[in-house]
Amino acid sequence: MTLFERLARALRADEPVALASRLDSGRPGAKLLVDGTGTSGDLGTPGLNYAVAAEARAMLEVGRTDTRTFGPDGEPTGSEARVFIQCFAPQPDMYVFGAIDFSRAMARLGKYLGYRVTVVDARPIFATKARVPDADDVIVAWPDEFLEGARVGARTAIIVLTHDVKFDIPLLQVALRTEAGYIGAMGSRNTHAKRLEALRAAGVSEAQMTRVHAPIGLDIGAQTPEETAVSIAAEIIAARTGRKGGPLREGTLPVHPQPEVAPK
Repeated sequence: MTLFERLARALRADEPVALASRLDSGRPGAKLLVDGTGTSGDLGTPGLNYAVAAEARAMLEVGRTDTRTFGPDGEPTGSEARVFIQCFAPQPDMYVFGAIDFSRAMARLGKYLGYRVTVVDARPIFATKARVPDADDVIVAWPDEFLEGARVGARTAIIVLTHDVKFDIPLLQVALRTEAGYIGAMGSRNTHAKRLEALRAAGVSEAQMTRVHAPIGLDIGAQTPEETAVSIAAEIIAARTGRKGGPLREGTLPVHPQPEVAPK
């Protein structure tokens, strides 16, 4: 199967795929395709192929298309190889449960981060587009029933702001059966402790419950809905990248993750 046949197949199946093209004079027009099964094509050297593939996979995670520069063999500090990486990735979903003031701020920030944001609330008086204008969809439905039929994948963020046991427990039971990359629930530590007891009583395992980020968000002293949305968004990014979310000055990992070095 040719590179372009693989690209066409991925696009037809709505699967994430990236096409990298060299723009510099070293090997202009050379291409590398990156999809879930591997790579196809050649940008010039094994090291460059490896580095670009790693960068393309990271860009697919956030659905971003951009130009990157590398050394001739993929070195992150070089600029000899200029590569345009075009990502074709289904827009990730963010499901926000509870149409409250925090939801308005979360929808706005979620859109900014590239998510397709759906706000769900069982109460028609709250679940209105006027209340959450930045959401792509505002749906009146019981949260667990909605999530049962929703599209959920590894890039999906599930944000539970309902703060009501009659919604939270059935919803989290469904959420924990999915592959969602992030599941967070609003509430104090006491509220979450009671929530965990209810989940245990419903048969949810301890291992499953560790997936719930609660109290939701990073500890930045957030007070307003906007600050809380920033806190939640930061935790989503940290969870996706495997970071702890502490101050950069106290960290030991690179500030900006570098493309992996090709194995010898």
